[in-house]
Amino acid sequence: MRIDIISAVPELLDSPLNFAILKRAQEKGLVDIFVHNLRDYTDDKHRRVDDYAFGFGAGMVLQIEPVDNVISKLKAERAYDEIIYTSPDGEKFSQKLANRYSMVENLMILCGHYKGIDHRIREHLITREISVGDFVLTGGELPAAMMADAIVRLIPGAIGDETSALSDSFQDNLLAPPVYTRPAEYKGWNVPEILLSGHQAKIEEWLHQQSVERTRLLRPDLLEE
Repeated sequence: MRIDIISAVPELLDSPLNFAILKRAQEKGLVDIFVHNLRDYTDDKHRRVDDYAFGFGAGMVLQIEPVDNVISKLKAERAYDEIIYTSPDGEKFSQKLANRYSMVENLMILCGHYKGIDHRIREHLITREISVGDFVLTGGELPAAMMADAIVRLIPGAIGDETSALSDSFQDNLLAPPVYTRPAEYKGWNVPEILLSGHQAKIEEWLHQQSVERTRLLRPDLLEE
């Protein structure tokens, strides 16, 4: 799998993409992640990639030319399953999307910045707009890193126990059940006896019941989907 991320501030991606699961997945050859500095694709001598918006309104806007330059270059080298723009008004990112994208070959993610991007980019170059929540960030670098993490961890071999990802929250529209570890008793706070019983069938039944109950209590909207 290959993920290309386009950013006007690529330094923001150095840490999240080069540690833990994402780093190990790259070292294993399971995924290649490339970060492209948008400023490398502008003809401006000051390497500017933004300008004032036409009409009224405050804030700077990412220009179409450098974005078109980098997207066109990458598309000429390979076909992309999706070209994503990280936008606060896009479709909400979900575990279902993470599952879907973990099975594709090539993804491209354009990180928004400043006031946004020239709308013609969204009309002609982007295939999907994705948001990580109903709030606004300074740029799309953190959402891009979040999506990359959620996607890559689902690739077989990316995490030590491949079945672990299958029991994460939001798989099957349920939250994950509570988890415990040693010691079994701490300050009078005890691990549920069922988890210490060694009876696998009963434990699995209890875990499922807990998932349903936690979902009903914390995210009832998931049970309505």
